[in-house]
Amino acid sequence: MKYQRFEDLPVWQTAIELGREVYTLTEDLAFKSRHSVRDQIERAAVSVSNNIAEGFERGTNQELLTFLYIARGSAGEVRSMLCLLQGMLPFRNLESEIRNLRTKTESISRQLGAWARSLQDSDSKGRRYVNEKVRRHAETKHRRDEFLQELEHIRAGHKSPNG
Repeated sequence: MKYQRFEDLPVWQTAIELGREVYTLTEDLAFKSRHSVRDQIERAAVSVSNNIAEGFERGTNQELLTFLYIARGSAGEVRSMLCLLQGMLPFRNLESEIRNLRTKTESISRQLGAWARSLQDSDSKGRRYVNEKVRRHAETKHRRDEFLQELEHIRAGHKSPNG
């Protein structure tokens, strides 16, 4: 399935949830006098979805790949901050929320990694380079491949017993 808008990407949707949940977490009183920690984790969380969106909108696979790795790095930063919070006494009452957020950031990192690997294995240069000529060529290749598969199927079904 090809996505036309970044808003439709499941990983972006999960990243937006992460941002919202981090903002909910940082509303807790434990963050009241810890402005730098609060600011850092909020910025890192928002960076995940923003970099997915920016990379997607750039239109080239190389730029998308760059931004996916930046988003993945931001997810790692959120996870690191959550590890820090887990070990601090003022945040003990938030352990369940922190654990859930860590799970979510790990999932996002895995999804981004898989997407990046698929882009690296792709022959496509990205949407920016797709014009009518490229579309026609891809469609012709697809029809040719289907025809060859059908021929192979027919050939396999009509083989003589002697070989």
